Amino acid sequence: MSGKQNYTHILKYTGIFGGVQGLNIAITLVRNKFVALLLGPAGMGLVTLYSTIVNFFSQATSLGISFSAVRHVSELFDSGNIEQTRCFVKVVRGWTLLTALAGMFLLSVLGPLLGSSIFGWEANTIDFILLSPIIAMTAITGGETAILKGARLLKPLATVQVLTMITALIVTVPIYYFLGITGIIPVFLIMAFVTMMYTLHSSCKHFPYCLHGARGILGEGMGMVRLGIAFVLAGIFGSGSELVIRSFLNVEGGLYAVGLYNAGYMLTITYAGMVFSAMDTDYFPRLSAAANDTRAIQIIANRQIEMSLLIVSPMLATLILFLPIILPLLYSKCFAEIIPMGQIAVFSMYFKAITLSLEYINLAKGNSKAYLMLEIVYDVIVAVFIIYGYRMFGLWGTGLALTLCHLLNLVVVLIYSRVKYNVSMSKNVVKSATIHLPLGIIAYATTFIQNFWMHWTLSIMIVAASTAISLYIIIYKKTSIWDNIKNKITQHD
Repeated sequence: MSGKQNYTHILKYTGIFGGVQGLNIAITLVRNKFVALLLGPAGMGLVTLYSTIVNFFSQATSLGISFSAVRHVSELFDSGNIEQTRCFVKVVRGWTLLTALAGMFLLSVLGPLLGSSIFGWEANTIDFILLSPIIAMTAITGGETAILKGARLLKPLATVQVLTMITALIVTVPIYYFLGITGIIPVFLIMAFVTMMYTLHSSCKHFPYCLHGARGILGEGMGMVRLGIAFVLAGIFGSGSELVIRSFLNVEGGLYAVGLYNAGYMLTITYAGMVFSAMDTDYFPRLSAAANDTRAIQIIANRQIEMSLLIVSPMLATLILFLPIILPLLYSKCFAEIIPMGQIAVFSMYFKAITLSLEYINLAKGNSKAYLMLEIVYDVIVAVFIIYGYRMFGLWGTGLALTLCHLLNLVVVLIYSRVKYNVSMSKNVVKSATIHLPLGIIAYATTFIQNFWMHWTLSIMIVAASTAISLYIIIYKKTSIWDNIKNKITQHD
């Protein structure tokens, strides 16, 4: 594959899954508007606490199958041996059911203890028993999603995601309208079930659900499980870090502070990170295929970093400058306190665009221990920084902490990648970073200008400059889009 074809490939799949996430943002804009009005910051804080606990148990019991199975299914699928692929699909589903049952049991037993001991609120055992099926349904969804990714069934996967988003909007708002906070658990259960059924329906079209004989071949999945354990442990530490952060905020500022922090986190880390959604779907399998070729890894990683920076940078500049307008649309005016937090936290995404691509190298090479250690170091640092940042500067301090943590993490990952794999940033990546990061800094400085006309004139100019630079490089320099346009014009002539 030539250089332009490679960049075009990256753009295509980033566009597909980034577009899906963009639609998710549009739907979430409407949904969160209603949820914020119906539940308020305290209600959204309770949603966050439940979600954090469920995610923690889901990560702890999943054995990383939703991630590690992708590599194994992909290898068998690429070999062209359909029979072996179907056999391994049974293995994935067998292990998935085991983790589903284990997760349900552990949440039912340990959930109330975790809620009362860590969050300091009177945990209702019935609530966690009702929430426990979510763990099972999430595990099954994860396994089926891995099968779709491994078999390169990316369009059906994108369709599933779109259907899930639309259903979430249709289901969430009426339930919260009629039930208020008491509708939180029903919403969780319904959405987990709907997502599972959509995913099962899509995967079973290509791999009919059959577990006959799976019991005797579960041992064949041990390689998949071993690869996933590091991913699981990293997820546990990540979820544990989020538990500590939200527990601290709940104690210090109550559910109101938790709700505000989560809204700010969603605006910057989750929404801005939609560009990275194609990483584990397309980038990771390509990187894994070149795991034994250091030169190829260097090229693949740097092209992914460069394209990610070019796509995400105009979005980040826009988010910094237009957050005061975007926020009331996404939430409500009572969330205005998170604007300064979000504007400073946006810078973390510039650093993540580089870091994330490099972190996948460890997993592609099977160096799970290194991946785990780097993740643990980051999780510890982010918890400490956010706690200290909140105590010193309030919510704005948490945004600053996120940016500083991602910057520090970037330095560590760059040094490690250079020493361990001889992989470093290319000149093109450095060039893109030195163009777009200063534009982001100028955008942030512009937010302090009080003069209305000067502020918005500069804002529009900065966003236009960042967008124009990225489009010029992507369309004219890196991909075959411009060549295709010229060919079509020539054909018409």
